[in-house]
Amino acid sequence: MALLRTSEIREMTAEERSKTLAELRGELMHERGTAAMGGAPANPGKIRALRTNIARIQTIQKEEEKH
Repeated sequence: MALLRTSEIREMTAEERSKTLAELRGELMHERGTAAMGGAPANPGKIRALRTNIARIQTIQKEEEKH
């Protein structure tokens, strides 16, 4: 999972952002579950990238709400 650029997120509609956010949260839950069961992650930086993407989307959503 590559990091989403803020310009890419801003180009999305509100529905696309919500859908992407839900997908990222589901993927993060899966990765955390795998790590909790003692499984070695295939990509160690994936959890961090997922968290960063989720934070970026949430930040942009809050900015949109204010304006």
